[in-house]
Amino acid sequence: MGTALVYHEDMTATRLLWDDPECEIERPERLTAALDRLRQRGLEQRCLRLSAREASEEELGLVHSPEYVSLVRETQVLGKEELQALSGQFDAIYFHPSTFHCARLAAGAGLQLVDAVLTGAVQNGLALVRPPGHHGQRAAANGFCVFNNVAIAAAHAKQKHGLHRILVVDWDVHHGQGIQYLFEDDPSVLYFSWHRYEHGRFWPFLRESDADAVGRGQGLGFTVNLPWNQVGMGNADYVAAFLHLLLPLAFEFDPELVLVSAGFDSAIGDPEGQMQATPECFAHLTQLLQGGYHLESLADALESIQSARAAQAPHWKSLQQQDVTAVPMSPSSHSPEGRPPPLLPGGPVCKAAASAPSSLLDQPCLCPAPSVRTAVALTTPDITLVLPPDVIQQEASALREETEAWARPHESLAREEALTALGKLLYLLDGMLDGQVNSGIAATPASAAAATLDVAVRRGLSHGAQRLLCVALGQLDRPPDLAHDGRSLWLNIRGKEAAALSMFHVSTPLPVMTGGFLSCILGLVLPLAYGFQPDLVLVALGPGHGLQGPHAALLAAMLRGLAGGRVLALLEENSTPQLAGILARVLNGEAPPSLGPSSVASPEDVQALMYLRGQLEPQWKMLQCHPHLVA
Repeated sequence: MGTALVYHEDMTATRLLWDDPECEIERPERLTAALDRLRQRGLEQRCLRLSAREASEEELGLVHSPEYVSLVRETQVLGKEELQALSGQFDAIYFHPSTFHCARLAAGAGLQLVDAVLTGAVQNGLALVRPPGHHGQRAAANGFCVFNNVAIAAAHAKQKHGLHRILVVDWDVHHGQGIQYLFEDDPSVLYFSWHRYEHGRFWPFLRESDADAVGRGQGLGFTVNLPWNQVGMGNADYVAAFLHLLLPLAFEFDPELVLVSAGFDSAIGDPEGQMQATPECFAHLTQLLQGGYHLESLADALESIQSARAAQAPHWKSLQQQDVTAVPMSPSSHSPEGRPPPLLPGGPVCKAAASAPSSLLDQPCLCPAPSVRTAVALTTPDITLVLPPDVIQQEASALREETEAWARPHESLAREEALTALGKLLYLLDGMLDGQVNSGIAATPASAAAATLDVAVRRGLSHGAQRLLCVALGQLDRPPDLAHDGRSLWLNIRGKEAAALSMFHVSTPLPVMTGGFLSCILGLVLPLAYGFQPDLVLVALGPGHGLQGPHAALLAAMLRGLAGGRVLALLEENSTPQLAGILARVLNGEAPPSLGPSSVASPEDVQALMYLRGQLEPQWKMLQCHPHLVA
């Protein structure tokens, strides 16, 4: 189970044979440059390489009319003038004698990839294809697109593999109206597109590219358009769109397959798109679909995201719940007025953490891969623990004297069992901070969980971590003497009550329903985490955490996109081997298990979430994508 790369050099054959300024940007180098970059980075050899095959005419007919397929087939024998005349009948298109062969390879590459994923040969993959496809319509070429590659792949997955729910994510800067037209009445395909729109003044100049185009008939609500009405959208805008719009719908939809129409003209440097998202941002988006940021431009995205949410809210319970006006919480013991103490003042540290001017995503992610991707450090090795082949059980420990020095302030760490567990955790944490290990799992006795977490936080901050995110579940309170310097963000889930004790210390009860848990992760934890930009993440499941294995796995999966995947999970020693195994597989890159039947958040969970968002919104820009909350 790895990643497939599908390609065929014949797809470079088609090219423009006459002068046409509109079409000249669609050239073979768009494909070869991408492949060259994969080879330069050593990524091609890490993939399962598949050579693209031609899609059959029967497969093309899954979405295209026989007459249109026949028309494209006949271009193989046309001369230059005939090709130019035929091309002029369509919008932004050119034909070449090799177009039919290339377009069949492009469609066939998607089919091969779908088959490889759905038969279990690979976990995921990338098809490098040309010509592109998302503008292609049932009986018309459009926008450089001949056959609609993603639409054919989706129809094939339904017909051959019997799938009933397919999510198509289109992050090209142009609206993929071809996919929309083909599935707008089909509830088995949820189509999400963000695109430069500018109130209809950007190609393809369609009214149906706006947010209120939500599908029709049985497909009502299954077309999701997020039109950008300004240029310059950046990393924060794209991540906010995922967290506040796409992912809530995706979790409610529960797709069996995710297809991405990955046009990268929505990235920085493309003269057509004029957007500002860095290439690394798309790695985060891909990670979020599997399971820092410049934030200055986020305000420009609010109108677009909110209009799309408003258009979709009648069709999705997850949006209906989040778009209610929060009511005041019951009086809290933290202050006489029933509100938490004032948030930290907006001094230099707080401002840096909230606006994140130093972006992790703006730094090239070209560091050597750690020699160990995931390590598990248990007090005693467990022979019943089933781990992936490349996950190791660590037996080494930190030096005894060093371990004792860190344990000395904590009475609960004096016992030999707790001291042994702490030594293994310190050794694992040092390996992560030194770049030898990417992620890990450590165990500690339940009685020493709080003290062990305290040591892990302090060790991380003193040995290289500039910003540390701690997501603590259960009876794990923030150490009162931990510095309030903005370098640590402490999120306690299963706290006694919803409370924003400071900008960097948030507590919330554990939601009782799966829907509430998802809303908490997408609507609070991830926006804060991405706004904070940690370079180390600690996830601690302490006494009474109450989290089931699939929910813990989802939390780990969603957080592994942060900090370059540098995530350390701390478990109680008496946790089941199954929980450690699930977390190890997720941190190693596998998809988390199903959460089970869908459920909505309880009114109490919604109230707690809205209250916290209302308290924290002024300080955290990644939370500012909902209609104004009154608390």
